[in-house]
Amino acid sequence: MGGGIYLIQDDDRLVEMIEQAYDTEDRLQELLEKYPNLVAGDQIDRATPRQWLLISREMPLPSDDEADGRWSFEHLFLDQNAIPTLVEVKSSPETRFRREIVGQMLDYAANVLIYWPLESIIAQFESNCRDVDRDPEQVFEEFLGSDANEERFWQKVKTNLQAGKLRLVFVAEEIPPELRRVVEFLNEQLDPTEVLAVEIKQYVSQDGLKTLVPRVIGQTAEAQQKKASATRERRRWDEESFFYEFETRQGYEEAQMARKIHQWARRKEPTIEVVWGTGDIYGGFAAKLKQKGRKPFSLFTVGISGEFVISSSSYASQPPFDEEDHWHELRSRFSSVGLSLPADPAETRVPSFRLSTLQDDSALEKVLETFEWVVEQIQSSNP
Repeated sequence: MGGGIYLIQDDDRLVEMIEQAYDTEDRLQELLEKYPNLVAGDQIDRATPRQWLLISREMPLPSDDEADGRWSFEHLFLDQNAIPTLVEVKSSPETRFRREIVGQMLDYAANVLIYWPLESIIAQFESNCRDVDRDPEQVFEEFLGSDANEERFWQKVKTNLQAGKLRLVFVAEEIPPELRRVVEFLNEQLDPTEVLAVEIKQYVSQDGLKTLVPRVIGQTAEAQQKKASATRERRRWDEESFFYEFETRQGYEEAQMARKIHQWARRKEPTIEVVWGTGDIYGGFAAKLKQKGRKPFSLFTVGISGEFVISSSSYASQPPFDEEDHWHELRSRFSSVGLSLPADPAETRVPSFRLSTLQDDSALEKVLETFEWVVEQIQSSNP
C-alpha cells in the first residue's frame, strides 16, 4: 500500500493517514451495511445524488421456480427512484476471483428479472428492519419522507425490474485495471442497466483515526452520452409520470404547488395548452398561450428539478412587452413574485425561482394572478 491523506487538527498538528487494507472482506461488507453512503451516490449522479434504502444483506435469489435461495448476493439497495442496486464485494485481485464476480453478477441480474417477485423484496426489507429492531414504516418515511406514497414506490420497483432498469455495483478496496476495463465495457454496452465499480480505500493514522474514501469507476464519457441520449429519446413526461417523479424528488408540499400550477393551466384550455417535455433531468411541462396567426407563446415552464422558469428574451419580443413602458410594468409585476427581468430587454436571461420558496397558497395565488394579467395583456394586443 502507498500514498496517504493528511489531516490538519485544531491545534495545527498535521496527522498523516496511511492507506491500509481491510482486515477481512466481511469487514467491508459490514461497513456498507452500516454506512450505505459509501456506495457514493453523490458521484453516481452529481445532479441528483442517489440515496440508498437497504433491503437486505445476503439477499437470497432462486435459480428456478422451485428453488429457494440457491444463490445470494451481498447487498441489495433501492435508490429514491426505485432502481434496484445490486452490490457485490470482493477483495481478492486474483484473475480467477475477478472473473467469478463478474459472472456471478450477470447471473444475478439475469435471474432477478425472472424469479424475483416484488413481494419477496418487500418481505426481505421488513425482515431486515425487524432484525435491527426498526419499524419498516418509519425506515421508509426517513428514506422518502412522511408524505411519500409507499405503494406507488414499490410498484415502480416492479416496473424497473421488468424493464431491466438495474444498477450493478462491484465494490473493493482496490479495483484492478482489468476489472475496470470490464466495468467500463459493460456500462457502455448495457442499457438501461448501469454497471459501475466503487473503490473504497481505508486510511489509518498512528493514533487510530480512520478515513474511508470511495471513488466511482465506470462512468466513461461514452457510457454517459449513450445513456443520456437513450433516456431523452425514451422518456417523454406525462401528468402521471411527472408528478410521481416530482414528488419523489422534491417532496409532497412542493409537488402540491406544481399540481396547482398545472391545474391553473388546464382550466385555461383551449386558450392555454399544456405541453410535456422530455429528458430525465430537465423535463417538465410548459404552459403555452395560443395566438391567432402566430406560434404559441411559452408563458412558463415547471421543471422536474422544482424550478419555475420563464424566458426574458421571449417576453421582450412579445407585444405589448416589446414597448418600453409595458416592459417596465412587466418587470415590476414579475419582480413582486420573485422573477427578476433585466432592465435592458435585449439582455438574454432565464429568470426562475424554486417552488419551495413559495411559502403558502397566497404566494402561489399571487404568481398565478400575475400570469392572468400577462395573458390579458398579450390577448388585448393581438386581437
